[in-house]
Amino acid sequence: MDQDIPPVAAPQRPPVRVGVAGLGRAALFSHIPAFRAAPDLFRVVAICDLMRERRDIVEKDLPDVRTYRRIEDMLDDPEIDLVDVALPTADHVSCALSALRRGKWTVVESPLATSHDDAKKLQAASVKARGKLFAYTPGLFAPDFRLAQSVLDDPRLGEVYEVRVRRQDFVRRDDWQSVKRCLGGCTWYKGQDALLQAVALMRSQPAQLWSELKRVASLGDAEDFAHVVLKSRGEVTADIEINGGQLPPFEPSFTVRGSRGTFTVAPGAATGTLHVVDPDFRFSRRRSSVRTPPLDDMHETVPVVDAAVTLTTDAQTGEAAFWRALYATIRTATPFPVQLDDVVETVRYLQLVRQSSPFAK
Repeated sequence: MDQDIPPVAAPQRPPVRVGVAGLGRAALFSHIPAFRAAPDLFRVVAICDLMRERRDIVEKDLPDVRTYRRIEDMLDDPEIDLVDVALPTADHVSCALSALRRGKWTVVESPLATSHDDAKKLQAASVKARGKLFAYTPGLFAPDFRLAQSVLDDPRLGEVYEVRVRRQDFVRRDDWQSVKRCLGGCTWYKGQDALLQAVALMRSQPAQLWSELKRVASLGDAEDFAHVVLKSRGEVTADIEINGGQLPPFEPSFTVRGSRGTFTVAPGAATGTLHVVDPDFRFSRRRSSVRTPPLDDMHETVPVVDAAVTLTTDAQTGEAAFWRALYATIRTATPFPVQLDDVVETVRYLQLVRQSSPFAK
């Protein structure tokens, strides 16, 4: 992902007309509220769900919305510009393919797919549809992630050698996302953004991968703990933990370790902290020796300083920034900051994570 997200000017074109496929938590608590908060950019004109009571929830607030029970019927609606695929994971690929065949702009909730082959099929369909497919990746617009990106070249940090990504919570999840046969598990519903963030901070594609999956607090049989370590061909290692069985206090969402100190930022924060060797301090010059060492403590007295790092006030961050960037792409052909190629490759990593774990079988 490009580090700088260009600001979106006041829209001079009509709002993007959205059809929402699937009215679960993602749509009702995240996507639709985001659309309603930006009426100059998006307008929900159609919704689709098998459950009438879910459709009634949206229709109560949006009385003019067209309601559908069958996905294919909604996809045939000529008044829809963008299809928002917020269906259960197992239906992501089929719905997205159907929308792309109709020439609709299409955004798919995480994960884009659950196999690399399916992700490649979607990529090919997007090429035929002139690049109209997008993965829902709000994590790449999050303020804490943007801060972590901003310090990678900070000389106060020194040479970066490790990044840590943490997604921690404690929830005894009991819905379909906790059931293996429904393609549940934290690898799928949280892993895509976490791995995209890690690879972006590594600044190179991983050459090695290690992982383990566990069930800690979830009431289903799918994993709610995933630990993934990525190693690049350079010197940077990424350590990723997604944990649904972690009690507070939580670790920093991002930690960047360098040769002169560490940067940390709390989940969702717009300000982080550099804990580094004083930039004005210079280590004395000395060389290692193979001689028998003296019986002295080898530690040095090193002056350490803490410095706050804050995003600029005009930084485009958060979920709203994702949707504004998507609007700019649809209405003004502005290049989207997240490359579909990167998401497809991330699906490959996630598939490897699951294939290498006996727990996921």
